[in-house]
Amino acid sequence: MATSGSKEMFARAQKVIPGGVNSPVRACKSVGCEPLFIERAVGSSIFDVDGNEYTDFVCSWGPMIMGHAHPHIVAAIRQSAAAGTSFGAPTPTEITLADMVVEAIPSIEKVRFVNSGTEAAMSAIRLARGYTGRDVVLKFDGCYHGHADSFLVKAGSGVVTLGIPGSPGVPEDIVRNTISIPYNAPEILEKTLRDDTLDIGCVIIEPVAGNMGCITPQKGFLEQLRALTEELGIVLIFDEVITGFRLSYGGAQEFFGVKPDLTCLGKIIGGGLPVGAYGGSAAIMNHIAPDGPVYQAGTLSGNPLAMSAGIAALKLLQAANFYDDLNSKAADCVAMLKTVGQRTGIDTQINSIGSLMTCFFTNQPVTDFDSAMTADTSRYGEHFRNMLSRGIYLAPSQFEVAFVSAAHSLNDIEKLGKMTEWSFKKMAEK
Repeated sequence: MATSGSKEMFARAQKVIPGGVNSPVRACKSVGCEPLFIERAVGSSIFDVDGNEYTDFVCSWGPMIMGHAHPHIVAAIRQSAAAGTSFGAPTPTEITLADMVVEAIPSIEKVRFVNSGTEAAMSAIRLARGYTGRDVVLKFDGCYHGHADSFLVKAGSGVVTLGIPGSPGVPEDIVRNTISIPYNAPEILEKTLRDDTLDIGCVIIEPVAGNMGCITPQKGFLEQLRALTEELGIVLIFDEVITGFRLSYGGAQEFFGVKPDLTCLGKIIGGGLPVGAYGGSAAIMNHIAPDGPVYQAGTLSGNPLAMSAGIAALKLLQAANFYDDLNSKAADCVAMLKTVGQRTGIDTQINSIGSLMTCFFTNQPVTDFDSAMTADTSRYGEHFRNMLSRGIYLAPSQFEVAFVSAAHSLNDIEKLGKMTEWSFKKMAEK
């Protein structure tokens, strides 16, 4: 495929944008190529500036569960934009979307809208600390909760992809209040939470890890976490930026039947527009200003375009059998990829749940951060380039998730399988 237009734009971008991109993984360094510059997208396809079409399994890193440019969502945005793009004041659409979120997510009685998943997680941590009066945050190795200072300790996603150990610019005074332990390690979890000297105020977790690749919680792990935090008076935060409205309409907490104290949500609640949210019990949420002493604010919070798009998106997700159909399609996709791996002799582990999946290039099960690190990233980079050359767009990182959307057709899934087999056979020949 000709990509001269993308190459030209990347050269221009590097002169005025650090690294030529506005989010590090997009630079495609870990997969050994330069990024594509996308001009438009519709349904399951994206198109670069050179006019090349790709079947998209990134889905804007998850939120495009209905596919790109869904006509109902686009119509809602257009109607809202015609009335004004930002007011910095309350709007009726905020209440409508808040009602829908509260009705959908089991643990949420009140919700506050923000502008990103990072902002949601950062605000939830501040609220939990303010509510408990304790400063220490417990997180899990490889889980990523945005780029706020407190979370860049053993974070996943781009930090792992680029090989950055945390980040310069994060003061030690902040880091010392963050503890990170292995995911899916029940004995370490109990020992840590019961250590009175640590003074833990809250625990934040991706109920399904999605930023060291897709890693599911082992049976009983989330239940143990919930029981211990409840017993010890520690606030439990589910970061459902990826799983909220994706794993099920009620998120991972509905899927697993485990209710946290606070929940973080991401751009899926805005139809892909810049938005996030955090919510929980009224008892905790009432500590936020102006009702309480914990301050959080944002001029664009509750932006009318994002609220209108979110209402349209959530209505579409309420369709009968939507998640059954989506997850069934994804299950067929996973089964096909496993068969391809077996047939070609390429060592892979396909981790999946619902419509999320990751193909790890390793010969051992992937259950935590350490086992995820056994994946062959150079082989993933080769696979990424192979697939891109045949019109399949995957995440430019081994440690991300592939997503299936409602817009993906049977032909799209079959194409993924056919091109994966071609790529694996090409690698096996070397």
